[in-house]
Amino acid sequence: MSKFENDKVIPRYMAIAVVLTIIGLAVIGKAFYIMTAKKQYWTEVADRLKKDSVSVKPKRGNILSSDGQLMASSIPEYKIYMDFQAGGQEKDSILEEKIDSICMGLHEIFPQQSAEEFKKHLEEGRKHVNKNGSVGAKHWPIWPHRIDYNTYTEVKQLPLFRMSKYKSGFHEEEYNARRRPFGSLAVRTIGSMFGAKDSARQGLELAYDSVLRGTSGLTNRRKILNKYMNIPVTLPIDGCDIVTTIDVNMQDLAERAVIDELKLIGGDLGVAILMEVKTGDIKAIVNMTRCADGEYREVKNNAVSDLREPGSVFKTASILVALDDGVVDTTYRVETGCGVWPMHGKEMKDHNWRRGGYGNISLPRVLEVSSNIGVSRIIDEKYGSHPEKYIEGIYRTGIAADLKLPIKGYARPHIRMPQKDKYGHWTNWSMTALPWMSIGYETQIPPISTVTFYNAIANDGIMMRPRFVKSIMKDGKVIAEIPPEKVMERRIAKPQTIKTMQTILEHVVSQGLGRKAGSRMFKVAGKTGTAQIAEGGGYKTGVVKYWLSFAGFFPADNPRYTCIVCLKKTGLPASGGGMSGVVFHQIAEGVMARNLKLSVKDAHDTTSVSIPDVKNGNIMDANYVLQHLGIKTNQEWSGSYANGNPIWGKAERQHSQVALQKVDVNKNITPDVTGMGAKDAVYLLESQGLRVKLHGRGKVKRQSYPAGKQVMRGSECVLVLE
Repeated sequence: MSKFENDKVIPRYMAIAVVLTIIGLAVIGKAFYIMTAKKQYWTEVADRLKKDSVSVKPKRGNILSSDGQLMASSIPEYKIYMDFQAGGQEKDSILEEKIDSICMGLHEIFPQQSAEEFKKHLEEGRKHVNKNGSVGAKHWPIWPHRIDYNTYTEVKQLPLFRMSKYKSGFHEEEYNARRRPFGSLAVRTIGSMFGAKDSARQGLELAYDSVLRGTSGLTNRRKILNKYMNIPVTLPIDGCDIVTTIDVNMQDLAERAVIDELKLIGGDLGVAILMEVKTGDIKAIVNMTRCADGEYREVKNNAVSDLREPGSVFKTASILVALDDGVVDTTYRVETGCGVWPMHGKEMKDHNWRRGGYGNISLPRVLEVSSNIGVSRIIDEKYGSHPEKYIEGIYRTGIAADLKLPIKGYARPHIRMPQKDKYGHWTNWSMTALPWMSIGYETQIPPISTVTFYNAIANDGIMMRPRFVKSIMKDGKVIAEIPPEKVMERRIAKPQTIKTMQTILEHVVSQGLGRKAGSRMFKVAGKTGTAQIAEGGGYKTGVVKYWLSFAGFFPADNPRYTCIVCLKKTGLPASGGGMSGVVFHQIAEGVMARNLKLSVKDAHDTTSVSIPDVKNGNIMDANYVLQHLGIKTNQEWSGSYANGNPIWGKAERQHSQVALQKVDVNKNITPDVTGMGAKDAVYLLESQGLRVKLHGRGKVKRQSYPAGKQVMRGSECVLVLE
């Protein structure tokens, strides 16, 4: 084995390393030179290159209402441009000759800009000097905004523009614009898109973006005879449609009811949610904010994102916990005094404290009159030494559960659990926390969570997750169902506790502070709520605003819908029952009026008349109608179509049938038309040659031309109807 000659090998390696280093530095230097000194040149080269493969965007899926009506759909929109380098001399000569008529046509289509301004703008594009030194812009915008298809076709009919884009230079860029046929209806829930980008912004558009978007296709561009031909490689797959739970009519009804009340009370904000009891389907969701111009619009989805102190609607959860734990029952009584009660160094007041309070009242009455003292005393006395037991009970009701909604911006409720340090001292709790929390303060709950809790009470303790989308469709066929889903497997309380609370909430409306939310047509159950909102320095030094609520369900004896209405206003008067309850009433009656189907038998009572009063006249027609209504007629009148139609006669209502009697009508003899309707009387008299005038409506009571008299053709007969 030969010995390794180190003094000969190392210099060779060093020489190779030096050469490679020099080459590397040269490459870096050249790259730096291209990036700086030659940047402009290569940018222009890149602009001249055409893509061999072009992505083809799919059509975005539609968003449909629960009954299949379009709530959001994609339609084509265009931006129009001019390529002044296309078409050669022929195009230039036509443009020179027709530019005035082109600009006048553009002015008629777009009156915001004069013909002179259009001409100046086009001339500017025609003389534009490009980066490579060529004259004439290749992509000069004719109009700066997008236009719809109808406007695009109008522009396409103008001189020069009607030619092919290779000869005229007129070309367009197509966009898939999102349109909502029902305008702003539920706009924050349906969602929207970012301007020119195919990118969802909010709401269901964003939550189901991957479903609605579809898959892009691919097209190869080949240059053939100085023209580009598109050769599809992969076809785009259009997005799927989603079917929401929103009912357009219910949504419109709820929006109008909220806006009308906001205008009446000068409110700042209004929220309403209508939920189907058995499925959790959101049938309507309203978020109205007063804007700077005084109009109300959907600015934010407050129904799912606003964490607020709910006020007295939370008292239902407090009493439900106490009943379910068995620490009280419906016979329990509590002393509320004269409406003011000391609670750990602070005063708890009822709304009627200036009128002397409620005194000693029962537990159901506590909720009926929404007594702050009653609820806070019950909870403080039964859970004061172990407040964590109360919070555990509140968690058990599901009002603090994470609903995991697909809507961006959803905020889950925040109800803190009492905690102690290692020394046994409360770290996040005070003696007043429990009393005030029990009546709806020191908690943060969005309206969607509150209505879900009340829906669980209406649904016999089963809490359903709010559902916004119920199915996904493709080409008119359902490809995926999104079934109703429970929030929790167990019930929120014992069945008997739920039944008791349903009865109490029904009494709140029938004999408590929620009367204005009730209806004479069906039973309503619910709870009022009023909470102060401190803005700008606290409750005492700042401006006090009020969060007014009413949450409930209807019909109370067989619940179908749950609804919550929340209104925000500044200053007094402020009443959850008197303001939010009114909106609830309008929504409930409107919804039930659309769904109410009554049998004709339900309209009968002991005094109802089942045999109708039939007018004299064409008894052939009368017999036909009576037969199809199942009402008996006598058979002695011997009428048939074989004997001619009409067959004139009289009708008499009897106990179990209508007696029809045929009357012969002699030619040239005035018939007796008393008891007939106007149609038959006029026909019969005019067929005899008389001129008829009518006064009044109903049956004929008098005729001026006597019955049985010889007819003088052309004579006038005045009929008085009553």
